[in-house]
Amino acid sequence: MYCCTKVNDDIIWIGVNDRKTPRFENYIPLDAGVTYNSYLIIDEKICIIDGVEAGEGGEFYSKIEATIGNSKIDYIVVNHVEPDHSGAIKGLVKLYPEIKIVGNVKTIMMLKDLGLNLKDDQVVVVKEKDVLDLGKHKLTFYMMPMVHWPESMSTYDMTDKILFSNDAFGSFGTLDGGIFDDEVNNEFFEDEMRRYYSNIVGKYGAPVNGIMKKLANVEISVIAPAHGLLWRKNIPEVFKKYQLWANMEAEKEGVVILYASMYGHTAEMAEVLGRELGNRGITDVIIYDCSKTDQSYIFSSIWKYKGLMIGSCAHNNDIYPRLQPVLHKLANYGLKNRYLGIFGNMMWNGGGVKGICDFAASLPGLEVLTEPIEAKGAVTPLQRDKLIELASIMAEKLIAERK
Repeated sequence: MYCCTKVNDDIIWIGVNDRKTPRFENYIPLDAGVTYNSYLIIDEKICIIDGVEAGEGGEFYSKIEATIGNSKIDYIVVNHVEPDHSGAIKGLVKLYPEIKIVGNVKTIMMLKDLGLNLKDDQVVVVKEKDVLDLGKHKLTFYMMPMVHWPESMSTYDMTDKILFSNDAFGSFGTLDGGIFDDEVNNEFFEDEMRRYYSNIVGKYGAPVNGIMKKLANVEISVIAPAHGLLWRKNIPEVFKKYQLWANMEAEKEGVVILYASMYGHTAEMAEVLGRELGNRGITDVIIYDCSKTDQSYIFSSIWKYKGLMIGSCAHNNDIYPRLQPVLHKLANYGLKNRYLGIFGNMMWNGGGVKGICDFAASLPGLEVLTEPIEAKGAVTPLQRDKLIELASIMAEKLIAERK
């Protein structure tokens, strides 16, 4: 029999750990897995908050049965329709045919679009600040469109002050021991929350700021997201991080050096920059070869640090192919509030450095430091001096911001 974990006396975590799926949304590596968090409120009316992915339905249904036996379920609140949360609802409706689906107008429409055959008497449509009365527990709703789908919303238990926050404040990583932030090592989940935010939600800073304003005066005892750790001790710190990320402001002093190299010369330039930054007192310097490291980890580091240096060799008069999608996504997200250094290499033609310059020109929120540095084959002493100068300018900029 599956063991279910209490959030409190009458709210139960019935989520599942997925250690099998290799990639989230079929492109982001899940090296440490992912959770699909679902919550069961036992009251005069029994209510589930959020579902799980269809492939994890067996464990999900078993946990429900282990918790409530033969009791009927009155409601399932669907905060987000994406299939990793709604996939198992179809089976849930078959097991509990009297269940009502609670969501906003777009929720119901999108569930139908995804193949769930719902009749009018099976749904409860809610709006901002409507109240769903379960008995002891009173649930209300905050719409949060484009955090990160149009129908997204969060559910707030007014009785126990718990915010069921949907994908907001979520993270990658399975819950291997405790489910709360005061039961585990937070550092891992903070990193995985940033990786989740920067890759999934990162484009939608303005909507995130909107929901942060809505929640500013709401008393919250627990943040219960749809993925990852539940937060009850470090809620102010979590809100602070989300505020920084929404505004694309860096968390820390430091520099990400991202390069693309075929034969080692651009890589050599990156090594010079990294060493010289270290010589000037910058302790957090992370160098990524874009051909080796998945872009989701690169994005997470870029969201963390103020400094960014990007280098590319030339490839058919263009940016190196493995670097192109990273820059495309950064441009699509509107990266800003970063210091940027540009470097690279050519042989008989250019294109790599020019492509990075075009990328930078499309993003007015980036401050480009010095002229781009472009070598032709082996790095000359003059070019090495220019790299040292770039590292010095970057370090001075960062050090000047120390408080």
